[in-house]
Amino acid sequence: MAITESSGVPTLFTPYKMGKFHLSHRVVMPPMTRCRAINEMPNEAMVKFYAQRSTEGGLQITEATLISDTAAGYPNCPGIYTDEQVKAWKKVVDAVHAKGAIIFCQLWHVGRASHSAYQPGEAAPISSTNQPISDKWHVMLPDGSIKEYPAPRALETSEIPGIVEDYRKAALKAMQAGFDGVEIHGAQGYLIDQFLKDGINDRTDEYGGSLANRCRFLMQVTEAVVSAVGIERVAVRISPVLDYLDAIDSDPLALALTVIEGLNKLQEKAGLNFTYLHLTRPRRIGYDDHESSDEADAELVRKLRKAYQGSFLSTGGFTREEGMEAIAKGEADLVAYGRFFVANPDLVKRFKLNAPLNKYDRPTFYTPDPVIGYTDYPFLDEENGSN
Repeated sequence: MAITESSGVPTLFTPYKMGKFHLSHRVVMPPMTRCRAINEMPNEAMVKFYAQRSTEGGLQITEATLISDTAAGYPNCPGIYTDEQVKAWKKVVDAVHAKGAIIFCQLWHVGRASHSAYQPGEAAPISSTNQPISDKWHVMLPDGSIKEYPAPRALETSEIPGIVEDYRKAALKAMQAGFDGVEIHGAQGYLIDQFLKDGINDRTDEYGGSLANRCRFLMQVTEAVVSAVGIERVAVRISPVLDYLDAIDSDPLALALTVIEGLNKLQEKAGLNFTYLHLTRPRRIGYDDHESSDEADAELVRKLRKAYQGSFLSTGGFTREEGMEAIAKGEADLVAYGRFFVANPDLVKRFKLNAPLNKYDRPTFYTPDPVIGYTDYPFLDEENGSN
């Protein structure tokens, strides 16, 4: 049976209290790297992009945002570590707030998913390991050329507190820009995930080996960010099963449950909850359009949902109907839609009316053009010839 607003169960359009934030609906715009921030600076095109997709009481999460000058691995991604970047982001935040929306900044370090072309002094990228990403994957350089990933440099144990401090400082910069909160990017094969996954982390110090050791870096980052901005303004994203950039683990359920246990303990200690836990579903596979799912994957998500004591945001290939079902069954409190939001600035309205969706144009996902494939997707009213 189709789930509707009159079915007597929560839907995508049921209001939700997310910690201190009151949402008017549960359709979330997730982080989406778009490569439009020339010289790592937010600009007017980005102001328009985010404002177009803002709704009263809706939640947005920014594209992955660099925490330091060593954090980049893709061209034209924005930073949040200089005063100039803070000032530029404030224009985006103000435009989103003017529409009544809530916006979180995703804090990002790519770790080994980089190249010397992005690093100060053309140094090797940093990671938990000295092992490079396999030749299955490739890095795009600032000039648009494609190369294999180089060997990274494993961080010395003594260097790790400095990286934790970079996350803390970036969170404070996000608050200065006016963001409502921050999401710590611990997913998709980037730096934190490179510590979490035993398919990557080959360390022999206190950051490697056991589950507790591999989770230590994420927990230290999380505690530092919480100390800076408060737990009610912090969210965490993980992807225990997602195989992207060789980020695999021998026991993803145990890993995820260990992370969740740590987050629950921090919540208990604070007497308050994180804003949400953001989980990338197993069915989200790389950057292609081919998705797979089975009952084992679904059961894993249900176990994580049950274990986490707080708001649960799920993303990864949802259709409108699947999102409605996830909310109705209590398998998620919030559902995020990436590619649909790329092509449909008024996605919430289209979902509410069950209207047709614009098709996204994949070749323009990561180009620097400030308009084409970015802010030129039509609104439903424009398609209908209405003002």
